Amino acid sequence: MSKSALALAMTAILSSTAALANLDVEELRLPTATQAIPDVVGRYQAMVEDLDSKYRQQTDELIMTQMVARQGQRLWQQAVRDVQSGGQDDRPLYWSRLSMKQQLKQHNPAFNIASWQRKILLNAVEKSSRGFSDIQFDDSTQIRILLTGFDPFFLDRHIDQSNPSGLAALALDGYKFSVNGKKAQVETVMIPVRFADFDQGIIESLLTPIYRDNSVNAIFTISMGRDNFDLERFPGRNRSATAPDNLNVLTGASPSAPKAPMFDGKTLNGPEFVEFSLPVAAMQGVEGPWKVNDNHTVTTLAKGEFEAKSLLELQSATSVEGSGGGYLSNEISYRAVLLGAQFNSAIPVGHIHTPRVAAYEAETEMKIVAQIKAMVEAAATQL
Repeated sequence: MSKSALALAMTAILSSTAALANLDVEELRLPTATQAIPDVVGRYQAMVEDLDSKYRQQTDELIMTQMVARQGQRLWQQAVRDVQSGGQDDRPLYWSRLSMKQQLKQHNPAFNIASWQRKILLNAVEKSSRGFSDIQFDDSTQIRILLTGFDPFFLDRHIDQSNPSGLAALALDGYKFSVNGKKAQVETVMIPVRFADFDQGIIESLLTPIYRDNSVNAIFTISMGRDNFDLERFPGRNRSATAPDNLNVLTGASPSAPKAPMFDGKTLNGPEFVEFSLPVAAMQGVEGPWKVNDNHTVTTLAKGEFEAKSLLELQSATSVEGSGGGYLSNEISYRAVLLGAQFNSAIPVGHIHTPRVAAYEAETEMKIVAQIKAMVEAAATQL
Protein backbone atom coordinates (compact mmCIF):
# COMPACT_ATOMS: atom_id res chain seq x y z
CA MET A 1 0.00 0.00 0.00
CA SER A 2 1.37 3.43 -0.93
CA LYS A 3 1.83 6.14 1.68
CA SER A 4 -1.03 8.17 0.20
CA ALA A 5 -3.36 5.18 0.17
CA LEU A 6 -2.41 4.36 3.76
CA ALA A 7 -3.03 7.95 4.77
CA LEU A 8 -6.49 7.87 3.18
CA ALA A 9 -7.30 4.59 4.89
CA MET A 10 -6.18 5.94 8.27
CA THR A 11 -8.23 9.09 7.72
CA ALA A 12 -11.30 6.97 6.96
CA ILE A 13 -10.75 4.87 10.06
CA LEU A 14 -10.28 7.92 12.27
CA SER A 15 -13.35 9.58 10.76
CA SER A 16 -15.39 6.43 11.34
CA THR A 17 -14.10 6.15 14.90
CA ALA A 18 -14.95 9.77 15.60
CA ALA A 19 -18.44 9.28 14.20
CA LEU A 20 -18.97 6.21 16.37
CA ALA A 21 -17.71 8.12 19.40
CA ASN A 22 -20.61 10.55 18.98
CA LEU A 23 -23.21 7.78 19.15
CA ASP A 24 -24.72 6.76 22.46
CA VAL A 25 -25.22 3.21 23.72
CA GLU A 26 -28.68 2.89 22.20
CA GLU A 27 -27.50 4.00 18.77
CA LEU A 28 -24.45 1.73 18.93
CA ARG A 29 -26.79 -1.28 19.11
CA LEU A 30 -28.08 -0.54 15.60
CA PRO A 31 -25.61 -2.82 13.73
CA THR A 32 -26.45 -5.75 16.02
CA ALA A 33 -30.17 -5.12 15.64
CA THR A 34 -29.85 -4.73 11.86
CA GLN A 35 -28.21 -8.13 11.65
CA ALA A 36 -30.67 -9.82 14.02
CA ILE A 37 -33.96 -8.24 12.90
CA PRO A 38 -33.30 -6.51 9.55
CA ASP A 39 -36.96 -6.23 8.55
CA VAL A 40 -37.81 -4.54 11.85
CA VAL A 41 -34.91 -2.07 11.81
CA GLY A 42 -35.38 -1.30 8.12
CA ARG A 43 -39.16 -1.00 8.03
CA TYR A 44 -39.08 2.81 7.80
CA GLN A 45 -35.68 3.12 6.10
CA ALA A 46 -37.16 5.31 3.36
CA MET A 47 -38.25 7.83 6.00
CA VAL A 48 -34.81 7.77 7.60
CA GLU A 49 -33.16 8.38 4.23
CA ASP A 50 -35.64 11.15 3.44
CA LEU A 51 -34.74 12.96 6.66
CA ASP A 52 -31.03 12.55 5.93
CA SER A 53 -31.36 13.87 2.39
CA LYS A 54 -33.39 16.93 3.40
CA TYR A 55 -31.12 17.58 6.39
CA ARG A 56 -27.94 17.66 4.30
CA GLN A 57 -29.48 20.16 1.88
CA GLN A 58 -30.66 22.65 4.51
CA THR A 59 -29.23 26.16 4.57
CA ASP A 60 -31.75 27.72 6.98
CA GLU A 61 -31.62 26.84 10.69
CA LEU A 62 -35.31 27.46 11.44
CA ILE A 63 -36.56 25.55 8.40
CA MET A 64 -34.16 22.72 9.26
CA THR A 65 -35.49 22.42 12.83
CA GLN A 66 -39.08 22.45 11.61
CA MET A 67 -38.28 19.82 9.01
CA VAL A 68 -36.63 17.50 11.53
CA ALA A 69 -39.57 17.82 13.92
CA ARG A 70 -41.99 17.12 11.08
CA GLN A 71 -40.05 14.02 10.00
CA GLY A 72 -40.14 12.71 13.57
CA GLN A 73 -43.88 13.30 13.73
CA ARG A 74 -44.33 11.51 10.40
CA LEU A 75 -42.47 8.53 11.82
CA TRP A 76 -44.78 8.43 14.85
CA GLN A 77 -47.90 8.73 12.72
CA GLN A 78 -46.73 6.01 10.33
CA ALA A 79 -46.02 3.62 13.21
CA VAL A 80 -49.51 4.32 14.58
CA ARG A 81 -51.09 3.69 11.18
CA ASP A 82 -49.18 0.45 10.71
CA VAL A 83 -50.24 -0.99 14.07
CA GLN A 84 -53.84 0.16 13.68
CA SER A 85 -54.08 -1.36 10.20
CA GLY A 86 -53.05 -4.80 11.38
CA GLY A 87 -49.38 -4.52 12.31
CA GLN A 88 -48.33 -6.10 15.57
CA ASP A 89 -44.97 -4.52 16.31
CA ASP A 90 -43.77 -1.55 18.35
CA ARG A 91 -40.10 -2.10 17.56
CA PRO A 92 -39.73 -0.45 14.12
CA LEU A 93 -40.54 2.93 15.68
CA TYR A 94 -37.82 2.52 18.30
CA TRP A 95 -35.06 1.48 15.91
CA SER A 96 -36.01 4.01 13.23
CA ARG A 97 -35.89 6.83 15.77
CA LEU A 98 -32.35 5.78 16.64
CA SER A 99 -31.46 5.63 12.93
CA MET A 100 -32.74 9.19 12.47
CA LYS A 101 -30.67 10.38 15.44
CA GLN A 102 -27.62 8.61 14.03
CA GLN A 103 -28.00 10.50 10.74
CA LEU A 104 -28.30 13.82 12.56
CA LYS A 105 -25.16 13.08 14.57
CA GLN A 106 -22.97 11.75 11.77
CA HIS A 107 -23.91 14.12 8.94
CA ASN A 108 -24.11 17.89 8.58
CA PRO A 109 -26.41 20.34 6.81
CA ALA A 110 -25.13 22.67 4.12
CA PHE A 111 -23.71 25.09 6.70
CA ASN A 112 -21.58 24.88 9.82
CA ILE A 113 -23.67 23.62 12.70
CA ALA A 114 -22.81 24.13 16.37
CA SER A 115 -23.17 21.40 18.97
CA TRP A 116 -26.06 23.23 20.66
CA GLN A 117 -27.90 23.43 17.34
CA ARG A 118 -27.46 19.70 16.80
CA LYS A 119 -28.82 19.06 20.30
CA ILE A 120 -31.98 21.03 19.42
CA LEU A 121 -32.45 18.84 16.34
CA LEU A 122 -31.98 15.64 18.33
CA ASN A 123 -34.51 16.81 20.92
CA ALA A 124 -36.94 17.73 18.14
CA VAL A 125 -36.86 14.28 16.53
CA GLU A 126 -36.99 12.59 19.95
CA LYS A 127 -40.15 14.29 21.15
CA SER A 128 -42.00 14.41 17.86
CA SER A 129 -41.36 10.72 17.14
CA ARG A 130 -42.73 9.85 20.58
CA GLY A 131 -46.10 11.50 19.94
CA PHE A 132 -45.47 14.49 22.22
CA SER A 133 -46.43 16.94 19.47
CA ASP A 134 -49.35 14.82 18.30
CA ILE A 135 -51.71 14.99 21.31
CA GLN A 136 -54.87 16.33 19.67
CA PHE A 137 -58.33 15.73 21.10
CA ASP A 138 -61.39 16.48 19.01
CA ASP A 139 -63.35 19.49 20.25
CA SER A 140 -66.43 17.29 20.65
CA THR A 141 -64.65 14.79 22.93
CA GLN A 142 -66.17 14.74 26.41
CA ILE A 143 -63.93 12.15 28.05
CA ARG A 144 -60.25 12.70 27.29
CA ILE A 145 -57.72 10.04 28.24
CA LEU A 146 -53.92 10.23 28.08
CA LEU A 147 -52.03 6.93 27.97
CA THR A 148 -48.27 6.36 27.99
CA GLY A 149 -46.22 3.37 26.87
CA PHE A 150 -42.51 2.60 27.10
CA ASP A 151 -39.75 1.76 24.63
CA PRO A 152 -38.37 -1.80 24.52
CA PHE A 153 -35.70 -2.34 27.18
CA PHE A 154 -33.05 -4.85 28.39
CA LEU A 155 -31.91 -5.02 24.77
CA ASP A 156 -28.51 -6.49 25.64
CA ARG A 157 -30.41 -9.56 26.83
CA HIS A 158 -32.77 -9.72 23.85
CA ILE A 159 -31.95 -7.40 20.96
CA ASP A 160 -35.35 -8.31 19.48
CA GLN A 161 -37.24 -7.30 22.64
CA SER A 162 -40.68 -5.76 22.26
CA ASN A 163 -42.73 -3.93 24.88
CA PRO A 164 -46.51 -4.56 25.06
CA SER A 165 -47.02 -1.14 26.64
CA GLY A 166 -45.46 0.50 23.59
CA LEU A 167 -47.63 -1.57 21.29
CA ALA A 168 -50.68 -0.48 23.32
CA ALA A 169 -49.69 3.17 22.90
CA LEU A 170 -49.50 2.78 19.13
CA ALA A 171 -52.71 0.75 18.95
CA LEU A 172 -54.77 3.16 21.04
CA ASP A 173 -53.52 6.55 19.81
CA GLY A 174 -56.58 8.49 18.67
CA TYR A 175 -58.95 5.67 19.64
CA LYS A 176 -62.54 6.94 19.95
CA PHE A 177 -65.48 5.23 21.62
CA SER A 178 -68.80 6.07 23.28
CA VAL A 179 -69.53 5.54 26.96
CA ASN A 180 -72.68 6.51 28.86
CA GLY A 181 -73.77 8.60 25.90
CA LYS A 182 -70.48 10.56 25.87
CA LYS A 183 -67.71 10.67 23.29
CA ALA A 184 -64.36 9.42 24.59
CA GLN A 185 -60.92 9.63 22.99
CA VAL A 186 -57.48 8.27 23.87
CA GLU A 187 -54.23 10.03 22.98
CA THR A 188 -50.87 8.41 23.64
CA VAL A 189 -47.12 9.03 23.90
CA MET A 190 -44.04 6.81 24.14
CA ILE A 191 -41.61 7.22 27.06
CA PRO A 192 -37.86 6.44 26.91
CA VAL A 193 -36.27 3.94 29.30
CA ARG A 194 -33.55 6.34 30.45
CA PHE A 195 -32.97 7.63 33.97
CA ALA A 196 -31.53 10.92 32.70
CA ASP A 197 -34.75 11.85 30.89
CA PHE A 198 -36.72 11.32 34.09
CA ASP A 199 -34.21 13.33 36.15
CA GLN A 200 -34.46 16.14 33.60
CA GLY A 201 -38.24 16.25 33.98
CA ILE A 202 -39.69 14.54 30.92
CA ILE A 203 -42.78 13.44 32.85
CA GLU A 204 -43.30 16.83 34.48
CA SER A 205 -42.85 18.55 31.12
CA LEU A 206 -45.50 16.31 29.57
CA LEU A 207 -48.04 16.54 32.38
CA THR A 208 -47.69 20.09 33.73
CA PRO A 209 -49.84 21.72 31.00
CA ILE A 210 -52.36 18.90 31.34
CA TYR A 211 -52.76 19.36 35.08
CA ARG A 212 -52.61 23.15 34.79
CA ASP A 213 -55.36 23.26 32.18
CA ASN A 214 -57.30 20.28 33.53
CA SER A 215 -57.36 19.07 29.92
CA VAL A 216 -57.91 15.32 30.39
CA ASN A 217 -60.19 13.12 32.48
CA ALA A 218 -57.72 10.33 33.25
CA ILE A 219 -54.03 9.41 32.89
CA PHE A 220 -52.89 5.81 32.39
CA THR A 221 -49.18 5.00 32.54
CA ILE A 222 -48.33 1.49 31.34
CA SER A 223 -45.24 -0.74 31.28
CA MET A 224 -44.31 -4.40 30.98
CA GLY A 225 -44.22 -6.25 34.28
CA ARG A 226 -44.97 -9.66 35.73
CA ASP A 227 -47.23 -12.68 35.09
CA ASN A 228 -50.61 -10.88 35.10
CA PHE A 229 -51.94 -7.34 35.00
CA ASP A 230 -51.09 -5.34 38.12
CA LEU A 231 -52.72 -2.05 39.10
CA GLU A 232 -49.93 -0.52 41.16
CA ARG A 233 -51.67 0.83 44.24
CA PHE A 234 -48.79 2.53 46.09
CA PRO A 235 -45.97 3.93 43.90
CA GLY A 236 -42.81 4.69 45.90
CA ARG A 237 -40.47 7.65 45.69
CA ASN A 238 -37.12 5.88 45.65
CA ARG A 239 -35.19 3.93 43.07
CA SER A 240 -33.74 0.63 44.22
CA ALA A 241 -33.42 -1.49 41.07
CA THR A 242 -29.90 -2.53 40.14
CA ALA A 243 -30.88 -3.02 36.49
CA PRO A 244 -29.48 -0.62 33.87
CA ASP A 245 -31.53 1.65 31.64
CA ASN A 246 -31.28 1.64 27.85
CA LEU A 247 -28.03 3.63 28.03
CA ASN A 248 -26.62 1.02 30.42
CA VAL A 249 -26.66 3.64 33.17
CA LEU A 250 -27.00 2.45 36.75
CA THR A 251 -28.48 4.63 39.48
CA GLY A 252 -26.15 3.47 42.23
CA ALA A 253 -29.25 2.52 44.22
CA SER A 254 -29.95 -0.90 45.70
CA PRO A 255 -32.57 -2.55 47.94
CA SER A 256 -30.38 -1.81 50.97
CA ALA A 257 -29.59 1.75 49.84
CA PRO A 258 -32.57 3.19 47.95
CA LYS A 259 -32.04 6.51 46.25
CA ALA A 260 -34.43 9.34 45.41
CA PRO A 261 -34.52 10.49 41.76
CA MET A 262 -33.70 14.00 40.67
CA PHE A 263 -35.76 16.83 39.25
CA ASP A 264 -34.50 20.22 38.06
CA GLY A 265 -31.04 19.53 39.48
CA LYS A 266 -32.31 18.69 42.97
CA THR A 267 -33.61 15.63 44.76
CA LEU A 268 -37.26 15.02 43.91
CA ASN A 269 -39.23 16.21 46.92
CA GLY A 270 -42.37 14.32 47.90
CA PRO A 271 -43.85 11.74 50.27
CA GLU A 272 -42.36 8.25 50.33
CA PHE A 273 -45.53 6.74 48.83
CA VAL A 274 -48.52 7.99 46.83
CA GLU A 275 -51.72 6.23 45.71
CA PHE A 276 -53.32 5.01 42.46
CA SER A 277 -56.64 6.76 41.79
CA LEU A 278 -58.11 5.17 38.64
CA PRO A 279 -61.36 3.20 39.13
CA VAL A 280 -59.94 -0.13 40.30
CA ALA A 281 -63.18 -2.12 40.61
CA ALA A 282 -64.26 -1.30 37.05
CA MET A 283 -60.86 -2.25 35.67
CA GLN A 284 -60.77 -5.51 37.62
CA GLY A 285 -64.19 -6.41 36.25
CA VAL A 286 -62.81 -6.80 32.74
CA GLU A 287 -62.67 -10.36 31.47
CA GLY A 288 -59.58 -11.53 29.62
CA PRO A 289 -56.78 -14.09 29.55
CA TRP A 290 -55.04 -12.53 32.54
CA LYS A 291 -56.06 -11.71 36.09
CA VAL A 292 -56.12 -8.00 37.03
CA ASN A 293 -54.54 -7.54 40.47
CA ASP A 294 -54.98 -4.59 42.80
CA ASN A 295 -51.35 -4.77 43.90
CA HIS A 296 -50.66 -3.40 47.39
CA THR A 297 -47.20 -4.96 47.76
CA VAL A 298 -44.49 -2.52 48.82
CA THR A 299 -41.02 -2.74 50.35
CA THR A 300 -39.75 -0.38 53.03
CA LEU A 301 -36.33 -0.13 54.62
CA ALA A 302 -37.62 -1.03 58.09
CA LYS A 303 -40.23 -3.72 57.36
CA GLY A 304 -39.13 -5.26 54.07
CA GLU A 305 -41.84 -6.50 51.72
CA PHE A 306 -45.49 -6.52 52.83
CA GLU A 307 -49.05 -5.76 51.75
CA ALA A 308 -49.88 -2.17 52.69
CA LYS A 309 -53.48 -1.44 53.62
CA SER A 310 -53.33 2.35 53.33
CA LEU A 311 -51.10 5.37 52.81
CA LEU A 312 -51.43 6.10 56.52
CA GLU A 313 -49.58 2.88 57.24
CA LEU A 314 -46.70 4.08 55.05
CA GLN A 315 -46.36 7.61 56.36
CA SER A 316 -43.15 7.24 58.36
CA ALA A 317 -41.55 4.59 56.13
CA THR A 318 -38.59 4.85 53.77
CA SER A 319 -39.57 3.47 50.38
CA VAL A 320 -37.44 0.78 48.78
CA GLU A 321 -39.99 -0.43 46.23
CA GLY A 322 -43.41 0.88 45.45
CA SER A 323 -46.08 -1.50 44.24
CA GLY A 324 -44.59 -1.01 40.79
CA GLY A 325 -41.08 -1.94 41.90
CA GLY A 326 -37.94 0.17 42.10
CA TYR A 327 -37.42 0.95 38.41
CA LEU A 328 -38.83 3.52 35.95
CA SER A 329 -42.27 1.91 35.71
CA ASN A 330 -42.77 2.68 39.39
CA GLU A 331 -41.23 6.11 38.98
CA ILE A 332 -43.45 7.29 36.13
CA SER A 333 -46.54 6.63 38.23
CA TYR A 334 -45.00 8.24 41.32
CA ARG A 335 -44.10 11.39 39.38
CA ALA A 336 -47.49 11.54 37.68
CA VAL A 337 -49.41 11.19 40.96
CA LEU A 338 -47.10 13.60 42.82
CA LEU A 339 -47.41 16.30 40.17
CA GLY A 340 -51.19 15.98 40.19
CA ALA A 341 -51.21 16.47 43.95
CA GLN A 342 -49.03 19.56 43.60
CA PHE A 343 -51.64 21.02 41.25
CA ASN A 344 -54.48 19.92 43.56
CA SER A 345 -55.79 18.00 40.56
CA ALA A 346 -58.71 15.61 40.75
CA ILE A 347 -57.67 13.83 37.52
CA PRO A 348 -57.51 10.07 38.22
CA VAL A 349 -54.06 8.64 37.48
CA GLY A 350 -52.41 5.26 37.87
CA HIS A 351 -50.06 2.65 36.50
CA ILE A 352 -50.78 -0.69 34.82
CA HIS A 353 -48.12 -3.36 34.61
CA THR A 354 -48.81 -5.75 31.72
CA PRO A 355 -47.89 -9.42 31.58
CA ARG A 356 -44.30 -9.78 30.39
CA VAL A 357 -43.23 -11.28 27.09
CA ALA A 358 -39.98 -12.95 26.10
CA ALA A 359 -38.42 -10.98 23.25
CA TYR A 360 -41.33 -10.67 20.80
CA GLU A 361 -44.65 -12.53 20.98
CA ALA A 362 -47.07 -10.97 18.49
CA GLU A 363 -50.16 -13.03 19.32
CA THR A 364 -49.72 -12.66 23.09
CA GLU A 365 -49.07 -8.94 22.80
CA MET A 366 -52.20 -8.31 20.78
CA LYS A 367 -54.21 -10.09 23.47
CA ILE A 368 -52.53 -7.88 26.08
CA VAL A 369 -53.46 -4.77 24.05
CA ALA A 370 -57.07 -5.97 23.75
CA GLN A 371 -57.34 -6.35 27.52
CA ILE A 372 -55.78 -2.92 28.10
CA LYS A 373 -58.31 -1.44 25.69
CA ALA A 374 -61.15 -3.10 27.62
CA MET A 375 -59.77 -1.80 30.94
CA VAL A 376 -59.59 1.75 29.58
CA GLU A 377 -63.16 1.49 28.33
CA ALA A 378 -64.31 0.11 31.68
CA ALA A 379 -62.54 2.90 33.58
CA ALA A 380 -64.18 5.49 31.30
CA THR A 381 -67.62 4.43 32.54
CA GLN A 382 -66.61 5.85 35.95
CA LEU A 383 -65.08 9.13 34.76
